[in-house]
Amino acid sequence: MTYTGEEERVPGAGSSVAAPGPGREGNGDGRGIEYPSQRGREAWERLANWVAGRFTPLGQPEHLVTFVVVLASVVFVFWQFDPSKLFSGTTISGGDTGAHVLLPWVVAHQVLPNLRLTGWTSSNWDGFPAVTFYFPLPVYSAVLLSQVISYDVAFKLITAAPMIFMPLSAWAMGRFARAPFPVPAVLAAATLPFMFGTEFSIYGGNIPSTLAGEFAFAWSLNFAFIFLGLMIGGLQSGRYRAWAAVAFCCAFMSHIDPTLFAGGGAVVIFVLYVLRTYDWRGALRWVFPVFAVGGLLAGWWAWPFHERFPYLTNMGYQKITTYITTLFPTGDTWLFILAGVGAALSLSRRLRIGEFFFIVAALSAFAFRFMPQSILWNARVLPFWFLSLYLLGALAVAQLYMLVAERFTRFAVTLRAAALPGPLVVLVAALIWVGFPLHILPGEHTGTSGAYTWLGVTDKTNSYIPDWVSWNYSGYQAGCGTTGVEVPSAKAHCGPAFPNTSKTRWPEYTQVVAELEKLSKAYGCGNVMWEYQSQMNNYGTPDALTILPYWTNGCIGSMEGLYYEASATTPFHFIDQSELSLQPSDPMNFPPGVTDPYSSAPNVALGVQHLQMLGVKYYMALNAQLQAQAAADPSLKLVSTLGPYYINYSGNTGVGVPTGNAVKQYWKIYLVEGSPRVHPLANQPVVMKGMNNVAQPKWLKPTVTWYLDPSDWDVYLAATGPKSWARVPYNDLALPVKPEPPTTVSNIDEHNASISFDVSKVGVPVVVTISYFPNWQVSGAKGIYRVSPNLMVVVPTSHHVRMWYGQTPVNYEGWILTLIALAGLVFLIRRPQAQLASVRRPGLGEKAPGRGGRASGPGLLEAALQKRLGRSLAPEEPSPTHGAHAAPTGVPATGVPATGVPATGVPATGVPATGVPATGVPATGVPAIGGTSPATSGPGSQETDGQESDGQESDGQAPDGQGPDGQGPDGQGPDGQGPDGQGPDGQGLGGQG
Repeated sequence: MTYTGEEERVPGAGSSVAAPGPGREGNGDGRGIEYPSQRGREAWERLANWVAGRFTPLGQPEHLVTFVVVLASVVFVFWQFDPSKLFSGTTISGGDTGAHVLLPWVVAHQVLPNLRLTGWTSSNWDGFPAVTFYFPLPVYSAVLLSQVISYDVAFKLITAAPMIFMPLSAWAMGRFARAPFPVPAVLAAATLPFMFGTEFSIYGGNIPSTLAGEFAFAWSLNFAFIFLGLMIGGLQSGRYRAWAAVAFCCAFMSHIDPTLFAGGGAVVIFVLYVLRTYDWRGALRWVFPVFAVGGLLAGWWAWPFHERFPYLTNMGYQKITTYITTLFPTGDTWLFILAGVGAALSLSRRLRIGEFFFIVAALSAFAFRFMPQSILWNARVLPFWFLSLYLLGALAVAQLYMLVAERFTRFAVTLRAAALPGPLVVLVAALIWVGFPLHILPGEHTGTSGAYTWLGVTDKTNSYIPDWVSWNYSGYQAGCGTTGVEVPSAKAHCGPAFPNTSKTRWPEYTQVVAELEKLSKAYGCGNVMWEYQSQMNNYGTPDALTILPYWTNGCIGSMEGLYYEASATTPFHFIDQSELSLQPSDPMNFPPGVTDPYSSAPNVALGVQHLQMLGVKYYMALNAQLQAQAAADPSLKLVSTLGPYYINYSGNTGVGVPTGNAVKQYWKIYLVEGSPRVHPLANQPVVMKGMNNVAQPKWLKPTVTWYLDPSDWDVYLAATGPKSWARVPYNDLALPVKPEPPTTVSNIDEHNASISFDVSKVGVPVVVTISYFPNWQVSGAKGIYRVSPNLMVVVPTSHHVRMWYGQTPVNYEGWILTLIALAGLVFLIRRPQAQLASVRRPGLGEKAPGRGGRASGPGLLEAALQKRLGRSLAPEEPSPTHGAHAAPTGVPATGVPATGVPATGVPATGVPATGVPATGVPATGVPAIGGTSPATSGPGSQETDGQESDGQESDGQAPDGQGPDGQGPDGQGPDGQGPDGQGPDGQGLGGQG
């Protein structure tokens, strides 16, 4: 059994000499003999006690209410993701999400088998570096989970998880920040209207954006919540540095934009802390190691990302300039009203969390308005603007409730009880806000006008989120009305009769995949260029053909991929798409100085020449106009015709049978002849000065001009090369021609991340039509040299040449940084507490005690409300006749009996011998969400932060955190400061003034 140490020291009652008992026998020296059955029973008791200890806080009403609110929020979101579809065996579809399915598969099948965390894949863009320019944590989470359950289900759960757990992350932020009850629960409930909001559908953070493909953003936002909460709490206690570093690293490796939000929020927290304490040295002792360790932990990935940045494509997304209408959409009037009230009450009542999000909201709006046009798109700031507004709105509801409770409640004990429904009120308000457009509220019905009515409120708002959830998680295979259909297979189509579903082109899709796999057996593996149509959404997403490698085990690659920024070949692919499609997407905005390269009309002849230059093996056309041009091109050999298929272009939907609006079409697949992966150059390349390792705009200006003019193609532009190659000034396309002797290339053997070949003559440069990247290495040749448009040239020094994607010093440097960070993390774990100032100075707008002022008090707005209501918002101090004991001025209420008896011997729950709960009740007797804290100055208030040499144990600094104020591993009480978290330690950003 387990002893507490308080039992009488007699045999059998916790002494060092155990008397024989059940399961024991004496051995003659007074010690019991412990049998295995006894050890197992004691182990079970210890486990049971540990589990019971985890649920002990639920015995306190505040914790029970918080638990209910957080659990209800998580369950509500989970249920809206339709578990029946979430756990079905279909392959996720919809928007970018349906294309994201490829990268974890690439990692599992092409990268990890080579014992690497980043590597090369030939699946898209003529090859690109996998997980180098995309965020690794969500990808590897999917790979890891797929080792336990099926890959399809694992990937679905990874996309939904950040939304399901966002209420929990928001609660954790408030909890780590030591925010008083009911703030953590309110933050959790406040995430619901934000997640289900439809102010935007792609920028990140909410459910529409996550369904559209921004689940990595949502992952990062969850970690940002946790990091900010740890920082707020850490600057109160000096602790949490190791955990904060890990949380920051996880946010960084999930997405860059929420990481910038976390960094900006950290600056706000740092400044507020310094302004309130003047302890900038202590703040730096906490902050600097966290950012250094957290950032460098990601060094294995982040350093190569930084160093290889010139090879990343900037899509040139244009800055949003409709500032007012974007920041203040007309349908969110109540949101802005509530957010304004929440900001005002937070400032007036000195609610630190509210002040923080008010500042973040202001900074987000400022950044959205004044960010310059750059690779950082100003639209990415909008999620943080709306998130702050929704959190402030929820805090407004909670504080307004507390104002009413304070108005009609006289004593602290009854006010504490009256405060309990506060987070439940916020939760109900959030569910109504979310449920009305979802049409899930009890009694909600559709009126004769088509509007929705609930309790007399009528509106035509109809959320599209349930349809998007159903579309994504029913999967590609929903076109058959089945689950788990094997693809590719000639039997995977549904036949002539289509079910009532909008994914009507699924049978067509499976036939295309099966036919390409069949052709690969006759003509070999390779990349395919396909005609783009937005109507391909009826496959499951317009990006459905980008995941051809997923269906064909990597044999058939797609020239287009989802990760536009991951390859410097991307701009040239979209030029080709404009030449080979009737409805090209033209998504890229080329930088200034580059003439618009998009073709105004299809030009199959020029497009095919570009395909030959890039080594593309297959071309697929659907429209008759393109097929007519293809039939006239001698470089295209028709190898397959599929169809007929009926496509409704006017309605942007596919149909399964002929209708009046449907167009009968056939897929025609062509073999691109004269498109070898390796071929010799007729003329020597010319080095253009100033092109080596340059950012994209400088590379694109001459190379796009070169790419569009076939008369220039006899000489390739090179970024570097041997000294024997001619040099020309930057942007000078008058290239000298120096012929090379003829040679032949044979025995080409290409794999995913390697290629080998033989040449008949050494010293003659040959071009390899794979996207250039500095990690490519070669044996049997000089090089590798980057040439236009983004290919590789080597000069063989042997008749056999082998190239492979390898490691570079940049990769090793990144791992060294990570190892240094791991050492730093060990240091932070062994030295868990930073030294903060032991003397806390008055906060902003507060007068120092002893100088004619007080440490805290009502703000302007609160004072006005007091005058308006005719009494103090804070209830009167209970008198002894009512059985309440107020903490003496300057003496921390936490764990100290009202009689002033030292805390030694008082139970750690903070309940004095009189039985009156002192823990968490501030000196004023107000546990309100926005009320002021107890005494913030004087000897007693300084020691409760654990900063004084004689006050180290009072904050749980004693061994095992058993000091009067704390029981958990952090030495904190169940809510950090007792039931309400109102003790003098809650003076930082998360607590009260």
